[in-house]
Amino acid sequence: MTGVLRIGTRGSALALWQARTVAARLEGAGVRSELVVIRTSGDQLQDAPLSETGGKRLFVKEIEDALLRGDVDAAVHSAKDMPAELPRDLSIAATLPREDPRDAIVLPDGSPAGTFEEVLAQLGSRPAIATSSVRRVAQLTVLVPGARFLPIRGNVDTRLRKLDSGECQALVLASAGLRRLGFGPRIATPVPVEHCIPAPGQGIVAVEIRADDATARAAMASLHDEAAGRALAAERALVAALGGGCQLPLGGLALLVDGLIDLHAVVMSIDGQRVVRSRIRARAADPAEVGRQAAGELAAAGAVEILEEVRNR
Repeated sequence: MTGVLRIGTRGSALALWQARTVAARLEGAGVRSELVVIRTSGDQLQDAPLSETGGKRLFVKEIEDALLRGDVDAAVHSAKDMPAELPRDLSIAATLPREDPRDAIVLPDGSPAGTFEEVLAQLGSRPAIATSSVRRVAQLTVLVPGARFLPIRGNVDTRLRKLDSGECQALVLASAGLRRLGFGPRIATPVPVEHCIPAPGQGIVAVEIRADDATARAAMASLHDEAAGRALAAERALVAALGGGCQLPLGGLALLVDGLIDLHAVVMSIDGQRVVRSRIRARAADPAEVGRQAAGELAAAGAVEILEEVRNR
């Protein structure tokens, strides 16, 4: 590593917020850094649905390639965008404290916010709801069986403009991204976890480095939030044990409560007709094992067959 730690990041507003937050915390620890903006395949394919273009892996591949080549010393990602299995020579060195991991319903500008039940009532029986996530579609189909789900791409502000221009009646986005970009007031209601379990890693910013880079690892040590790191380890182990992959109707959220990991997980068919759930509470000393236990419960109840059907669509 040079005297200045080079941080690879996408150029979207949210990605830059994440990278600048890491840079500011490094500066507070006495480490100089600079941002290196890298355009990814996902940024270049803004119009096609993720399920048709290779999934979320498109948002990290070029950045990981730059890290492996030594063009950057660290990469900052939304943890939910990272593949379940990292390239062999890379590892996660730090996680920032988790923001609200829940999904959020966003209504057109000027619409009143309310409780979850009140917002569902505002939507009516056959709303057009925009989301890029099959996980959200699978779970929300049960709540709003008459809904029409529309794919949507673009940065947060682009999606909000599409909503406000009448292209849909509601958006479903991650609360974390909205809050981090100052759009928290646009949240009509968060979606309770019991109705829609978030994507594994949602709300967590992860810093990836070369596994053998002791200098970068030492620099990141002061940033690491242990609770977020343990939660992410459990959630990533859950995904890996079920075969990984992108754009799957798989939700997983690990909460740390009184020294225990409380992992909620779900796999659903996209039409919402088949659902298997798991909830594991265990000591937080081995979070990956908690994730594997939950995956085992889900697999025994039929989750593997559901996920294979989705992968083979």
